[in-house]
Amino acid sequence: MQDVDQFDDRPVVLSVDHVAKSFRLPTEQATGLKQAFINWTKGIKGYREQVVLKDINFQVHQGDFFGIVGRNGSGKSTLLKIISGIYVPEHGSVDIQGKLVPFIELGVGFNPELTGRENVFLNGALLGFSHDQVAAMYDEIVDFAELGEFMDQKLKNYSSGMQVRLAFSVAIKAQGDILVLDEVLAVGDEAFQRKCDNFFTEIKKDPTKTVILVTHSMDSVKKYCNKAILIRDGEIVVSGDKNDVASQYTLENLQAGQKKTEKKVEKQEHEPGLSDQVPIFRVLPVSPQLLTCDDTFEFDVEYDYRGDSDFYIPMSVMDTGRGGVPYDCGAHFHVNAPGHHLVHFSMPLKLFNDGNFRIIASMRIIPDVTNLSNYEQLAFTSDENACDFVVRNHGTTNFAGLINDRSMEIVRTGMEDMD
Repeated sequence: MQDVDQFDDRPVVLSVDHVAKSFRLPTEQATGLKQAFINWTKGIKGYREQVVLKDINFQVHQGDFFGIVGRNGSGKSTLLKIISGIYVPEHGSVDIQGKLVPFIELGVGFNPELTGRENVFLNGALLGFSHDQVAAMYDEIVDFAELGEFMDQKLKNYSSGMQVRLAFSVAIKAQGDILVLDEVLAVGDEAFQRKCDNFFTEIKKDPTKTVILVTHSMDSVKKYCNKAILIRDGEIVVSGDKNDVASQYTLENLQAGQKKTEKKVEKQEHEPGLSDQVPIFRVLPVSPQLLTCDDTFEFDVEYDYRGDSDFYIPMSVMDTGRGGVPYDCGAHFHVNAPGHHLVHFSMPLKLFNDGNFRIIASMRIIPDVTNLSNYEQLAFTSDENACDFVVRNHGTTNFAGLINDRSMEIVRTGMEDMD
């Protein structure tokens, strides 16, 4: 596959070339020189090596709003610290063209015993700016942080929200060429977040400014970024199109949640909604969980019912992003098979718009289906036992979960005995 960056004639401002990084984690301590010598003679190193990054390669061009995403522990924060010069890689190199300003961890470069004003100049000096350069930026920094009346108070008297606003304002208002941000899009209150949103909208229009953003918010990736990479276990697994990166990240989160649920079921722990009478009740994906409106989503409902009554399985589809229940099938599925079974279903997605959805189910005894408010609840699926799926359609809008209000239907396609 051709690298689209080869057709980009904008200058490269950040080049990460075959970067690798490991850490040594101690496994035992030598309390003295004698014990250290004994360990050495036995070949005991006293540490294990944890590989955090493996052969990372990418380029960022001037004017990019570049996203770096990955699950916790994937190595993305370590990568940012290498880019920012905090860590040195074991292998590879990082080449930066221009002034890089990092905002990675709150409190780095701040002294709680100094005033807010003094900390602005201290932080600016640590970023490589002269006193006169910081003085020229000072008013803008204070105005953006909305802390003018507090700048002569000691930082230790600031709330955590005030501290992060000041640190964030120093980072984004510093006259740097490359801004590096790690999980900072939720700083401050709602009004301050709107101000930050306006800032990012404006900086995207400046072809001389480059932003590198690490975030768990795929909405932020799709809203701000023009390119992105997804890191898994220290390696880049998706690179380039921000929508592909966001969709794959969402899928990996769904799969991780499914594995966690399966482990708990194996231990026979009673999740919320389960009991000795119904120790297993969950919705399981059969189809891939990342789909388009042209696909049909296949899924199973697994249950273990240790009673002897007929029951119903009502199901609903929740919109986890926008909220609400775009589809509710009511007491549609009548089951008269106690024991451990797997019921197969399919759901066409032709009416679905872009969105993140969750299928939830319950198990009920309903004496009279003409009066659905009168029922006995046997079980229901908790969040971990429900089934998430994602619909992505390039070119469709994001206003509603369903494209229109025509009828749709979940269809039962089969059933098998699990014993």
